[in-house]
Amino acid sequence: MSDFRTIRPEDFSANPFTLIGREWMLVTAANPGEGLVGGFDYNTMTASWGGLGILWGKPVAFVFVRPQRHTYGFTENNSRMTLSFFPPEYRDALNFCGTKSGRDYDKAAECGLTPVAETNEDGRAVWFEEAKLVLVTRKLYAKPFDPVAFLDPDSRNMYGDDDFHTVYVCAVEKILEKV
Repeated sequence: MSDFRTIRPEDFSANPFTLIGREWMLVTAANPGEGLVGGFDYNTMTASWGGLGILWGKPVAFVFVRPQRHTYGFTENNSRMTLSFFPPEYRDALNFCGTKSGRDYDKAAECGLTPVAETNEDGRAVWFEEAKLVLVTRKLYAKPFDPVAFLDPDSRNMYGDDDFHTVYVCAVEKILEKV
């Protein structure tokens, strides 16, 4: 973690619309323990949906994971997850992590990413040394989307198989920025 500095959420100046919607992120969650074998001890997936804001008086991240994703079991079984953002030269790695399953691949090994782990009383967080920015978060709320709550048919139509995302509201524990 020596290549990162911790910044306060109120000093965060990156544009979340660009970070999440254009540059994408890796959502990573881990099992308890000490190993770092991707797909077994932790898993990561590419996401281009999400958000950042303030809720319940806390800086939060909104993360969405579909139940059929391998990462889903990890997000359900751990209180912490990370959001890692990368420089442009890692776009191929993000494409790989968004199209291949951790059931079949150790995505980090396949993409040349170096996992870093931290454990505290709230669980284990895993991120990647190559990231330019990492949000370490702790779950506050989790709930699958309710199909009857959709007000916009176009949004509802994103779920042709009724494979609704679970939304996680996560407190931002810390933000790590590459030095």
